[in-house]
Amino acid sequence: MPEVFRFFGYSFFFYSREHEPLHIHVEGNGGIAKFEWNETEFILKEQQGIKVSDLKKIEKVINDNADLIVLRWNHYFNKED
Repeated sequence: MPEVFRFFGYSFFFYSREHEPLHIHVEGNGGIAKFEWNETEFILKEQQGIKVSDLKKIEKVINDNADLIVLRWNHYFNKED
């Protein structure tokens, strides 16, 4: 399970056997979330147990680091940039 980074007590990661579309999972502090890439930004698709204030921080961190996440996904799953 490749972890992209940790922030605010949350782990941002992919599962080893992922599927399209490109997305990132977030887990920590008793909650989980999933954000999908729409070729412009990451959009929240699922969440459970994460405070709204934390979701806003998480979404900002993900979109501020979108290039890194896309690069890591493509590298890990052997996709072209």
